[in-house]
Amino acid sequence: MDNIGLIALASIITSGLTIGIGSIGPALAEGRALAQALSAIAQQPDEASTITRTLFVGMAMVESTAIYCFVVSMILIFANPFWNKIIEVSGG
Repeated sequence: MDNIGLIALASIITSGLTIGIGSIGPALAEGRALAQALSAIAQQPDEASTITRTLFVGMAMVESTAIYCFVVSMILIFANPFWNKIIEVSGG
């Protein structure tokens, strides 16, 4: 396998691992945050609007980690910085 094929293979595998592993943490964190918010609303129904607003802000912050992993994955597949270097070296 030539260098371009190896870079493509490494990029695809790394991209898959990035999005796969990088989505596990946020998914677990969002589930835990939702469970805690529902528990807090059940204990203090008068504060439901404040808890809900804080929950949505927290969910957005947690979800940003998964979005960053998705962006890195797309960069590795479509805008890999190693492509130009390996094409330059190979003379293609």
